[in-house]
Amino acid sequence: MTRADAVRNRRLLMDAATAEFAENGMDVSITRIASRAGVGKGTVFRHFDTKEQLLAEIFSDRLEELVAAGERLAESADPGAALLEFMTIGTEIQARDRSFCQAAAALSRCEATVRTSRERLADVADVLVERARAAGAVRDDVTGLDVVLLLSAASQAVLSLSGETPGLWRRYLAMVFDGLRPEAARPLPVPAPTRAEFTG
Repeated sequence: MTRADAVRNRRLLMDAATAEFAENGMDVSITRIASRAGVGKGTVFRHFDTKEQLLAEIFSDRLEELVAAGERLAESADPGAALLEFMTIGTEIQARDRSFCQAAAALSRCEATVRTSRERLADVADVLVERARAAGAVRDDVTGLDVVLLLSAASQAVLSLSGETPGLWRRYLAMVFDGLRPEAARPLPVPAPTRAEFTG
């Protein structure tokens, strides 16, 4: 097999696995992924030692998609709108991918690609929140990690209704974002998580 063939097969596997995990969650079999990619099961394991390693790479790609959006939005002239758009993009990623929240909970934080992407996501969320706080768009005690952890709130709220009312998560994201605004803010009962708790 040539290097070009190997690169092509890896891309086919990544695309097939991304689609299968998004549609069916983490329990999808390697056999099903290989079939969708049009390759043998053995080809999967030549590229990835385990299904978890394959999932970790896909999950990292999803996080990097959000990191790239955050970096772009960090240049926005309206910090409040930028933070809301960042949260919208993050929630939409989760709403269209059934495996995202499962992967976030199940994958080892020691997986190098995931750990690096989580660090980068936390960094860009900090920048966006700091800018939004300085502009008076969000309450003073909101942190970047608060925002990252809240991204799953709206998508999870409508999980049992998925397919019935597409886009309903936007309603709950609006409620979440309103809770970040400084108007009528009340003291929070416990402090925000630390970076060490987030990255493990």
